[in-house]
Amino acid sequence: MGLYTAILLAQSGIEVEVLERRSVRSSHSRAIGIHPPALAALEQAGVAEALIAAGVQIPGGIARSRGRTVAELSFACLPGPHRYVLAIPQEQTERILSERLTELAPNALRRGETVEAVHDVGTGVVTVTDHRTYRSALLIGADGARSTVRSAAGIRAKVRPYPDAYVMGDFPDTTGDGSTAALYLESDGIVESFPLPGGVRRWVVRMPSLVENPTAGTVAGLVAERTGVAVDTRNNTMLSSFAVRRRIADRFIEGRIALVGDAAHEVSPIGGQGMNLGWLDAAQLVPLVVDSLAGTDVGLGLRRFNEERRRAALAASRQAHINMMLGRPLPSALLTARNRIMGRVAGLPTVHDAVARTFTMH
Repeated sequence: MGLYTAILLAQSGIEVEVLERRSVRSSHSRAIGIHPPALAALEQAGVAEALIAAGVQIPGGIARSRGRTVAELSFACLPGPHRYVLAIPQEQTERILSERLTELAPNALRRGETVEAVHDVGTGVVTVTDHRTYRSALLIGADGARSTVRSAAGIRAKVRPYPDAYVMGDFPDTTGDGSTAALYLESDGIVESFPLPGGVRRWVVRMPSLVENPTAGTVAGLVAERTGVAVDTRNNTMLSSFAVRRRIADRFIEGRIALVGDAAHEVSPIGGQGMNLGWLDAAQLVPLVVDSLAGTDVGLGLRRFNEERRRAALAASRQAHINMMLGRPLPSALLTARNRIMGRVAGLPTVHDAVARTFTMH
């Protein structure tokens, strides 16, 4: 979020500094899906073309259960030019954003800087890291769910935990599904798979509790047990496990401090909305920042930003909650009945198109 926000500001002639705790870019990619509205926002930063070239376009999905097709979903009905979800590892997205920021502001990215304290002094903001002190007219916190900036600004963000946990991994694609996403609705819980560049597929498995230190064999065994798909463990490139919680800040603006991304709203990654929400936050915030620094009164615009982006975060949270409910374990008889209803309803064109728009954040 910080890189994208800085790019938009730099393009507008604003001097920026990005303080990044990590000394090197992480190779661990959790977020992978870029939805059409976010891709349109990324066009503003001049990076959409590079991202599209590096990613896989997912034109739709298929839901299966016990080896049979329950429903199919096509994104061909979507408005605009991007009628797909773009799948690209987060590491590649960050690389492309970093390169674009370097083009605009070669010295803006300051790696290895951990923010320890933030002080809004009325005429500006003083940010203290483990290495030095920075002074700026404004500060935008894009420092994640456990945001130091949010805490320093005195903004409350109540945490709501969910009883859902997942384990995931990236493996060579052995499914034959090509660029289609697949959801396996099974009695023990959902299994999801998404294509990635280079003939790789991500598998996400719903678990009853958090899996500590997952192995490639663990994930492959779960996938095979629930779906019947054999996963090649020899070239596994990523493993992760996570629990789910919701955390939405009471407000996204406090004095000269603003929040975007997970610092403002942490939602379940199931559905892939969190990263996209952050980019849309920045796209709405940056014009207000530019106008403010030029001396324009943006009080009304900031109130609208706060209301609209919180509303968007709450809507994404509700959708993620529905997604998780659909993926929870069900007794066989209930699963059969639900799948039958889902199949019939999904066949209705109006319902199909509404679901496609919802799942792509339209």
